Amino acid sequence: MEELIRTTDPVVISHIEALLGDTDILYFVADTNMSILDGSLGFLPRRIMVASDRLNDACELMKEAGLEHYLKET
Repeated sequence: MEELIRTTDPVVISHIEALLGDTDILYFVADTNMSILDGSLGFLPRRIMVASDRLNDACELMKEAGLEHYLKET
């Protein structure tokens, strides 16, 4: 699995989950439990991880949705 994005914004997480959910790209949201532990402070980011062989496809999907500025820089 590879990191697609890292953010503290729950709306962005939800949006990307919806985008990926409509595809056959395997993904999961990491660090959700740690994010919950910080309460409403929101300083611990969550990561969306995708299957390594589909990282490029996921990046393309995000670019098409206008979310390229959230992509992890390499």
